[in-house]
Amino acid sequence: MGDISHVYGADIDLSAGGDLLYVADQTQQHLIKRLLTAAGADIWNQTYGAGLGQFVGQPVNLTAITNAILSQIFQEASVAQLPNPAVTATQNGTVITVAITYTDATTGQSQILTLPLGD
Repeated sequence: MGDISHVYGADIDLSAGGDLLYVADQTQQHLIKRLLTAAGADIWNQTYGAGLGQFVGQPVNLTAITNAILSQIFQEASVAQLPNPAVTATQNGTVITVAITYTDATTGQSQILTLPLGD
């Protein structure tokens, strides 16, 4: 049985008929959860979480954001270590967009996860 589809910070996903939906890409769902979870918030794993929310209201530091993401990506078992995952962070006004390129350890397929951070 797969994981239930749930976008971090939102409701559980349901089908048009009201049934629970299962996530199509577990790795991306796990990465989003890991990146948005506050650092140290998991009492069972104090090194879990990039805490991207900590950057809200702070002067933009794309290097710090990129490093926070990279430090967590290498801890995610479903992300292959080789080739190295790559993170690109760009700013356009008040929105920072993060593009993460990685290889799924299960399928061997290259994936891109894009996250807009901001308004």
